[in-house]
Amino acid sequence: MRSAERPLRLRHALVLGLAQGPAELMPISSSAHTALIASVAGWPYAELDPGTRKSFEVALHAGAGLALLGALGPELRGAARGLGRSGICAFALAVVPPALAGALLRGPVERRLGGPRSTAAGLLAGSAAMVLADTRRRIRPERTCADARAHDWLALGVAQALALVPGVSRSGATLSAARARGFGRGPARSLSLAVALPLLLGAGAAEVGRGRRAGELAALTGGSAAFASTLLSARVLRGAQRLLPYALYRAALAVAILVRSRRPAAR
Repeated sequence: MRSAERPLRLRHALVLGLAQGPAELMPISSSAHTALIASVAGWPYAELDPGTRKSFEVALHAGAGLALLGALGPELRGAARGLGRSGICAFALAVVPPALAGALLRGPVERRLGGPRSTAAGLLAGSAAMVLADTRRRIRPERTCADARAHDWLALGVAQALALVPGVSRSGATLSAARARGFGRGPARSLSLAVALPLLLGAGAAEVGRGRRAGELAALTGGSAAFASTLLSARVLRGAQRLLPYALYRAALAVAILVRSRRPAAR
């Protein structure tokens, strides 16, 4: 059977959707975990038609985005009130860079950087950025959401654009950017979530607008599971997060991916 005709099994979609919630809220790269879980379980996820695989992953992000909108609405509204009118206008600077990068570079990135080595490199690079940003010495008082200015939003937007590279992690990149710019851990988390929602929901809406496609039942299953797991994870993973433990986990995950990728060649 050709790869374009291979369906994604519903039980596989369910498991990958359930894993999306915690991976979306923690800076550990949800895309890397989707690929790794499928690889460890021996599922032919990598053999799926690229369009079907992309639609499924968009559905996972859309389900997570809807859950975040419901679970963290009060927190995000509080952050928005602290921004003020000018800050909300400048917020667009956090959306434009990743939107352009996704429209122009997603295809080349997926074709050239989707392998184990590039994913592991993205995990390690993101880990280094997280450690440097979260442990740097701070002389001034830590900034709050109300202190965000246009150049801060632009930095968050560039960070989200870089997260197009597999393994980098959108939340890891934006948290690192916010911490590097002097925001406290709590405000950095709020800003990271705020800039994520337009992309997560917008990508899902755009995919629906392109029309129905093969694998939609699996996408619906995965997206629904991602919605449920994100709702639960949002209740458990509240509050500010230190980035160092996640950086160490990402480094270990990168090593595991590299070791596993070398095994077939060693046989």
